[in-house]
Amino acid sequence: MLKEFNLVAATYRKRENDCISELWFFAKEIGDRRLEASKTGLPSLIVARTSIDPEEFAANAREAILKNPWTFRYLLKLVPIHTVVNAELGEIAEAAVRLAGEKMRPEDTYKVEARIRLSTLQRDEVIDAIASRLSNKVNLGEPDKVIVVEIIGERAGLSVIPPSLIVSVEKLRRIARRRASQERRGL
Repeated sequence: MLKEFNLVAATYRKRENDCISELWFFAKEIGDRRLEASKTGLPSLIVARTSIDPEEFAANAREAILKNPWTFRYLLKLVPIHTVVNAELGEIAEAAVRLAGEKMRPEDTYKVEARIRLSTLQRDEVIDAIASRLSNKVNLGEPDKVIVVEIIGERAGLSVIPPSLIVSVEKLRRIARRRASQERRGL
């Protein structure tokens, strides 16, 4: 598994290699000729390192899906990552607070999403370690920013992003179908 990654992707079980190929192809289409991707040792989970800004990569993927819902056949979810640290509670909290300071305005609301794999850390303790150090208001329904913590074994990827940059292919397909239906009805 890549130790330094800036994208986390989910796919179908036993389709990891297909998803990696799909990510490579898409990366070339948007001008990234040096994408590295690898399996994590966990079913359905891939990490990658793009040479372009990971937020830009995710935004491009989002737009591609909205234009053509079948741009991706194997990718299910894509999350940009700003930094990777050791999966230790103190390092995670410190990195999350630093990123929040860089990426959030004082009036921004937020929520913390922690996905923990191959670690003894608990979701609630990770969320509390971060939230207890921030003064911004929490909004679990419609936050301005999501503090993403992706723990995979000994590494933790973190980002502070708008919810729209968590690219869920199925959700975007539903949005694209709804838009197409509205266009057909002349709305």
